[in-house]
Amino acid sequence: MFPQDALQCGKEQNPIRVISEYAAKRAQEIGAENVFNFSIGNPNVPAPDIVNQTLIETLQTVPAAQLHSYTPAPGLSWVRDAVAQDLNRRYGTAYSADDLYLTAGASGALAIVMKAILLPGDEVILFAPYYPEYAVYGESFGGKMVTVPLRDGDFQIDLAALEAAITAKTKMVVVNSPNNPAGTVFSQETITALSELLRRKQAECGHPIYILADEPYRELLYGENLVLPFIPNDYDNTIYTYSYSKCLSLPGERIGYILVPPQVQDHKDVYAAVCGAGRILGYVNESTLFQYMLPKVLDKTSDLSIYKTNRDLLLTELTKYGYEMAKPDGAFYLFLKSPEADDWAFCERAKQFEVMLVPGDCFGYPGYARLSYCVDTDTVRRALPALEALMKSYTE
Repeated sequence: MFPQDALQCGKEQNPIRVISEYAAKRAQEIGAENVFNFSIGNPNVPAPDIVNQTLIETLQTVPAAQLHSYTPAPGLSWVRDAVAQDLNRRYGTAYSADDLYLTAGASGALAIVMKAILLPGDEVILFAPYYPEYAVYGESFGGKMVTVPLRDGDFQIDLAALEAAITAKTKMVVVNSPNNPAGTVFSQETITALSELLRRKQAECGHPIYILADEPYRELLYGENLVLPFIPNDYDNTIYTYSYSKCLSLPGERIGYILVPPQVQDHKDVYAAVCGAGRILGYVNESTLFQYMLPKVLDKTSDLSIYKTNRDLLLTELTKYGYEMAKPDGAFYLFLKSPEADDWAFCERAKQFEVMLVPGDCFGYPGYARLSYCVDTDTVRRALPALEALMKSYTE
């Protein structure tokens, strides 16, 4: 016998990974240039040169016994302090190393936070569409996922629907902006209203309702005047998670952090629970090599303009073909309305044109499909005839 959640999760696998593996198989069979893999959010833009330069310099200058050693579980204090100072510079805050815990990317951070906060039966509100692993992590720690759909069409928060979903058991609301998979961004006005609602509700419930802010796409914004609110400045009980996977194109290296701001209720206990959850889950410490790298790249990003080029090209052409979608202001996804009610059938038909999409049902929002455009622009251009033919297969 095995734990049923682990067995079921292992047998079902992640549909995004399954589709991406199918794309790799097709590439071997018919040539990579003939397959248009829009399934996985794997950044294709090279990391900035300073990343490799810093890694090489670190390997050459830091003694091996020091570089390949354990670090404190939350991370080296001087590295955490550098991250804290970077946040303070950006957002006018006063964080210190003692508020940060370095993790294996955002996924590691999310799992640790949910383990640290959730008791069996606690309710976690997810705004659909949502990153599917939220439910995997939360349910494995006894949480009950409560889905609140974003508004159809613009994929913004429906505050009335949220208020109706909050109960005395609500412990956490997960906020992901820019959103994966819709690419939409929650405005300052929305975050202010959300914060006011949650302050009122946690007063009624008599216990904290935490916002778990998941923002690995924070730098991927498309608009000269577009500003992403920093949620901890609006709502005290915010626990913030971040990853450098997207902005630095380092998804394989797995480096990110958890921020527990000092204003979080029972801050020391929450931070201690984060440390304890990391220990329980076997996160000994983040890669020492990449901890040494981090302070020198905190103000750097890859060339993210390529994603805007891809977005603009796809928006223009797919709209001409008859596709419907919300205009994404961030991240690198389009959330396409399926031409038929069954989004799985739509994605299966897309495979006939060697186009790999992910059904919206995987993100808790049936009737749509996610297209990940973190590919080179030439691939986007070459895929356009296939995407047009796919739509014509419905309209003609």
